[in-house]
Parts: sequence; C-alpha cells; structure tokens
Amino acid sequence: MKLSVLDQSPIIHGHSAAQALQATLALARRVDELGYHRYWLAEHHAIAALADPCPEVLLARLGAETRRIRIGSGGVLLPYYSAFKVAEVFRMLEALYPGRVDLGIGRAPGGDQRTARAVGGGQFPTADDFPQRVWELVGHLDGNLPDDHPSKRVRLQPEGPGAPQVWLLGSSDYSGVLAAQLGLRFAFAHFINAQGGDVVMRYFKDNFTPSAREKTPQALLCCAVICGESDAEAERMAKVVDLRRLEMAYNLDTPVPTLEMAEARAYTEPELAHIRSQRPRLVFGGAATCKAKLEELAAQYAADELMILTITGDYPSRVASYERLAKAFGLAPG
Repeated sequence: MKLSVLDQSPIIHGHSAAQALQATLALARRVDELGYHRYWLAEHHAIAALADPCPEVLLARLGAETRRIRIGSGGVLLPYYSAFKVAEVFRMLEALYPGRVDLGIGRAPGGDQRTARAVGGGQFPTADDFPQRVWELVGHLDGNLPDDHPSKRVRLQPEGPGAPQVWLLGSSDYSGVLAAQLGLRFAFAHFINAQGGDVVMRYFKDNFTPSAREKTPQALLCCAVICGESDAEAERMAKVVDLRRLEMAYNLDTPVPTLEMAEARAYTEPELAHIRSQRPRLVFGGAATCKAKLEELAAQYAADELMILTITGDYPSRVASYERLAKAFGLAPG
C-alpha cells in the first residue's frame, strides 16, 4: 500500500505563517527520505489556522527541496481560475520536475463567502460549469481540444512531452461521478466526510470510463491520522483535533491549539457530544492500531493508495507521527 501526505501547512498557536511554511518544507524533506509516494498541498483562503492560499507557488519550492517524491495540489480550486492558466502553471511545474507533478482539482470555495468573492475578483465563484472547466483543463494539458474550440490554436507553454497527473477531489459523490465519466483519477476526503465514501469510491471504480489518460480507475483515500508512541498517547494528542473542530463549529477563526491549550479546556456535555460525533473522521492510536485501522479503511473503500493528513499541537510530534507510520507500513527509504 502506497502512503502519501496531504499538508495544509497548519499554523500552530504561538507560531507565524512563515514558520508554518518552513515546517511544511521540513516535513516534505523528511517524508521524501522515508519513502512516502506523493506530497500534496491544499488551497485555503483567509483561515488563521492554515498558511497556504497558493499551493502552486509553494510547490515550485517544494520540488527543489525534495528528490523523488511526487508533488501536487490537493487541490487547486478551479472555479476561481481559468482552465488555461491552471494548465500553464502545472505545465511549468512539470517542466521543472518532470514525472513528479500531480494536479488535484477541487470545486469548493476554500473559505467563507466574503473571502470567496475577494479571491474571485468581486464575483462569487460558481461550480455550475465545473465539468466544462475540468474538460477544458485536461484538453489544454493534452492538446486534444476539438477543432471548433476557441482556444484550440492557442499555444500552451512550456511545451514538452510530459503532463501532470490529474485528480478530481471530493467528499461527496459529485466528483466521483465526474471522474468516472471523464476517465480521471479520484481522491476521496474521509477526513471531511467519514460517511458513505465507500459507496462513492466503489461507484467510481464500477462505472469508470477508460480515457486516453487512464485505462483503469485509480482511487486514493485521504484520512486524518495521529500516530502516537502508544494508543494512550495518541488519544491524548487527538485532543488538539477535538478542540480545533469544536472551534470551527463555533466559527472561531483561530490558529491550531497546542496540546496544553486543549488539555486545559473544560467542555460542556453538548460540546463533548459534538467531539464524539467528529471522532470517526480521525484515525488515531499507536503504530499497530493505526496500521490496522487504515488497512481496514483501504479495503472498505477499495482504495489503491492512502494519503495521510496529520495535524498535532506542535511540529515535531507531527513529523514523528509520519515516521511511525512509515515504519509500520515498511516504506522503503528514498
């Protein structure tokens, strides 16, 4: 089973955005050494806990910091941008790091409505034409737009023989259905929605239409994971995620709490009930426990690959969690 990384560049309380980005670079270098397969960056806007609004910029640095791991977006929010410009950006990344680039595409706004309008140049981005945008983006990358398309004769640069892998990302059935129709790869966000994703993934595989890009369906499952030295330590570390999700439920725009902050917080019974309701979105435990849970999820979802999102109350424990998983799964060091 291939293991990969999704990094949201979390800003932990007491740290700056610049420090969070440096932590992303350090983690990428480490997991490259450990044998992880790919490293994706997510696009978020105006969120105090997350430092990366433009993964395409950070990816250009990330490729230079690593040697063999695939790098990509998880994902670029396509409704904000022209398909042609996104194709240019990822063609440039492919030219810089040939054979290592993934283009993951999302359709959510990645922030509140006011922020979405600001990013969209005063217009709230609509996903109504998302299928058309995805089709055009792939057509630009592969140079196979139909003759009557207005951009057919527009030269996409930099020119070259390679092209990034294209993945559609989702936490519902929408992108799974679209990926199956277009013959693209599909990634499901279990860390956002822990219910029903297995049905979506199996529908994608059962109804996949082979394309010039993909002859067979490729499905990735992204899970939030905290791997501790023991089950008890992981339970303790998970309190950070509990508090983070509770603050999100209250619409509090705050950095990721430290473990000390999470342990000092007193909870009401309704708050504890909310925390319990969110726990299925998190895999946590010692290395053996996490490995067993992840393998069970991979089988349930018919996933070809697992992607791991880890956020803890400090940066060293985040790295240590990935190190334990690499050892548990027997990854081959790069």
